[in-house]
Amino acid sequence: MQKYGELLRKLLSKRGITDEKQADIFLNPDYERDLHDPFLMRDMERACVRFFEAVDHNEKIIIYADYDCDGIPGAVIMHDLFKLIDYKNYEVYIPERNSEGYGLNLDAIKNFKDKGAKLIITIDLGITAVEEVAQAEVDGIDVIITDHHLPHEILPRAYAILNPKVDDPEAEQARYGAGYPEKMLCGAGVIFKFAQGFIKKYGEYFKIKNGAEKWMLDMAGLATFSDMVPLTGENRALVYFGMKVLRKSRRPGLQKLLAKMNIDQRHLAEDDIVFMVSPRLNAASRMDSPYRAYELLATADEAEAGELANHLSKINDERKNIVTQIMREVHKKLEKREMKEVIVLGNPSWRVGVLGLIAGKILDEHQRPVFVWGKDENDCIKGSCRSDGSVSVVELMTETRESFIDFGGHELAGGFTVHAEKIHFLEEALSTSFHKVKRDPSASSGQANYDIKAELSAVNMKNWKEIDKMSPFGLGNHKPVFLFESVKIEKIKKFGKNGSGEHLEIIFSDASGKFIPAIAFFSGHESFSTPLEEGKRVKLLATFDLSRFRGREELRLRVVDIS
Repeated sequence: MQKYGELLRKLLSKRGITDEKQADIFLNPDYERDLHDPFLMRDMERACVRFFEAVDHNEKIIIYADYDCDGIPGAVIMHDLFKLIDYKNYEVYIPERNSEGYGLNLDAIKNFKDKGAKLIITIDLGITAVEEVAQAEVDGIDVIITDHHLPHEILPRAYAILNPKVDDPEAEQARYGAGYPEKMLCGAGVIFKFAQGFIKKYGEYFKIKNGAEKWMLDMAGLATFSDMVPLTGENRALVYFGMKVLRKSRRPGLQKLLAKMNIDQRHLAEDDIVFMVSPRLNAASRMDSPYRAYELLATADEAEAGELANHLSKINDERKNIVTQIMREVHKKLEKREMKEVIVLGNPSWRVGVLGLIAGKILDEHQRPVFVWGKDENDCIKGSCRSDGSVSVVELMTETRESFIDFGGHELAGGFTVHAEKIHFLEEALSTSFHKVKRDPSASSGQANYDIKAELSAVNMKNWKEIDKMSPFGLGNHKPVFLFESVKIEKIKKFGKNGSGEHLEIIFSDASGKFIPAIAFFSGHESFSTPLEEGKRVKLLATFDLSRFRGREELRLRVVDIS
């Protein structure tokens, strides 16, 4: 480990990386070494052969993708694959979030049958669609499911299932172990493995250059960041190389969107994707049609790309206004209520498309599982849920299944449809079930909430470069948090778009006389463990942040907490 600097060694040891070989692997991802053989995944061979047969016989193929920032980039990966093999007889279908909701639906399948479709490939959905897959098979349509969500006890009888969370019961244990090695791929990560596998098997036949799938890593990386899966193992390699491709990506829509947000593509950062790009892509399904986001990423037309970038930015601003209005109503409702173990809130007038955002904001404020509901265009009560980690929302809903018509998701996030007569009893039912499936809090306690204790003099470019070697950062590889003790608040200034004042810039100093600016986004004087006052001495928890606003580099801090 001696070839690495002291700061980097300390930070790596915090992540359990204590020898040089581990450090080399972590700090220097390698495409060939770190990406697993796609054919280790159950049904990969079967899926590739069926896809080849469909192409060879010019069958109508439907790509059925989820409407979020995982499914849509996944659909673009398939669009790129079709381009590589010069295949035209396909259609991308993305269900409308507000009228159709999540997953395969029977009306869409009837429509595909009428169009003469012979193969459906799902992206980021389908693992619980037992009835819909059965109907497709009856209608003479084979289904290849590519998904990463948790399966139920009964799997759909699809032609092939690509899902790292579904093990192959017939796998040779010596070769496969317990199935595919990376269980935490996102949906676009799974379809990327399919594209990689297909090119590996049939690339020579279609005269595709070896490694052509690497240009699709921008979409796999974008989705891996957006879907909040752990950035460890194979996912770390996907985002590491995904960032390299994103910074060079020739997609006109991506270029126009970044330009609209004043982001220099060459210096695109993880936070730009999570806080700027993803919300605009997700705004398409929340406020309009998910196709707008797909078209933006897939188009080769500069003019169309410019129009779509403008449109997504506009509807994202509208989305922000709606969320602000609903949150005002949420605060009024919660003021009058006694807090239970699970919060359930809703209003028939709340737009279903933004409920996940609302649930996330309530979770941040109250640190307990949250279920938020509204009514969709078909008068169904639908909602989104989020967990603080004290419980898996899927387990919680399974324990309370009699209240739901349908549900699904991950441990920390999910969606649901509720019986109208049971919605007003849902909070009570979930709070009762919570005690049966909650996790032992002692399992995760005892963790320090910072990585390194330091002086403000540590905030310099040399240390920034050391920290940056550990990027990309995200879930499972957090930005290192520094504790600065007894720093003085010199100045507090509000700033924001159009004078909104929704963010803070705070200047800190310490005994050595060093002055450092720090940014706190979407924060006010009362947002932290202690109210902010100029002249006050405080403890500061913060991460390093390199701003390149208007082409000017400035190293600053980003506030985590002040106490």
